[in-house]
Parts: sequence; C-alpha cells; structure tokens
Amino acid sequence: MSDPSYSAVLGFGFLLGIRHALDADHLAAVSTVLAQRPSLRASSAVGLWWGVGHTLTLLIVGSVVLALGIHIPPQFELIAESGVGVLLIVLGGSLAVKLCRERWHMHRHQHDGDAHVHLHSHQRQDDHRHRHWLTDSVRPLCIGMAHGLAGSAALMLIILATTQELGPGLLSIAVFGVGSIAGMMAIGLTISLPLVCSLSFSRPLFLGLQGFAGAASVGVGVWMLVKLVFASTGE
Repeated sequence: MSDPSYSAVLGFGFLLGIRHALDADHLAAVSTVLAQRPSLRASSAVGLWWGVGHTLTLLIVGSVVLALGIHIPPQFELIAESGVGVLLIVLGGSLAVKLCRERWHMHRHQHDGDAHVHLHSHQRQDDHRHRHWLTDSVRPLCIGMAHGLAGSAALMLIILATTQELGPGLLSIAVFGVGSIAGMMAIGLTISLPLVCSLSFSRPLFLGLQGFAGAASVGVGVWMLVKLVFASTGE
C-alpha cells in the first residue's frame, strides 16, 4: 500500500474520477434534476448522491469481478449504455412535459371589454424554499447507479490492468468514486448558478434554461442510442 507507484495510480484514479463526471451523459442527466431544484445547496446534494450511487454500483460490480475472476461480456456494456440512453430521453421528456403542463398555459383576460389570449407562465414560489428529498437524493442516487453500471466494464479493464487483488482493486474504485463525487458536486454548483440567478431576475430565461436542459438530455440520449446501433452493426 505504501508503494509510490500504487500511490500514483490512486492519485490518477482520483483525477480520472473528476474527469469522468464531465461526460456528456452525466451532465445531461444531472442537469434535468438541477433544473427542477434551482438551489446551490440542493446542487451539492444532487452531486453527492449521484456520486454515491455511481460509486456503489462500481464497488458491487468490482467486488464480483475481482472476487470471482470473471469478465464482463461486451453485451452487458451495450445493454447498460442503451439503458442510460433511454433514461436520458425519459428524464428530458418528463422535464419538458412538466414544463409545458405546470409552467406555461394560455392565459385569457379582458381589457376594456376586449378578450385577450396570450402565453403565460407561473413559477411556483416553493421551488427554491422547500427541500424535496426525492429530487435531492433518491433520483440522483438511482441515476448515478445506472451510470455506474454502464461504465463498470471500461473501469474494470483499467483496474485489472493495474491489480487483480480484491483489496487494492476496491480501494482504487473507491478513490475513483471520491473523485467523481467531488467533480459532480463542483459541476452541480456551476450548473445551478445560472439557474438560481435567472430565477431571481428573469423567469422567462429560467424557463428557457429548463427547456434547454430537457432538450439536451433527449438529444444526448438519442445520440447515444444511434451510436450504439452503429457500433453493434459494425458500421
């Protein structure tokens, strides 16, 4: 454990975890959660729980692979990545539907006896004052677990290239996980800043950012599925 080369591997694993949090599918998924919780405090919780879920899945898969000496088949990674693509589409689509149903509607009123109809929005005032345990913890935890499952095959190839022992292998995964938690918490704060500011100064801009988060999630999900289709067909 005191081997300098192993310490360097752990340090690299931590930095790799931070970089891993920047993957497009991770950013897209977490953005849909943060768009519904415009709060700097909530953003830290979302990043933390995403990282916990991500690391938990990696530790479980890593334990099985290292303890039993098995290899993850390519089909497993393909199915898991496809699941993440579908998840992104669902997250983005549900945010868009919620935005349309709860934020925007046709507003009818009269001025001097003349009826007017225009697009109107109502932003709930409790969005940034009340903590929602489902959005802040359970949802990002589950999303992180899905991402961890999808990325487990690639990570295990790196781990097995450095060690095949259970203890050092799990420690490497844990350090990687700590890096991903730190990275996602920092990213969460960065994403939340424009959301919090726009909610305070320009609700139309805030709604636009919410819509962009939903569209981006759907776009990344579709892109992942298309890429996987071409990869599976060898084109």
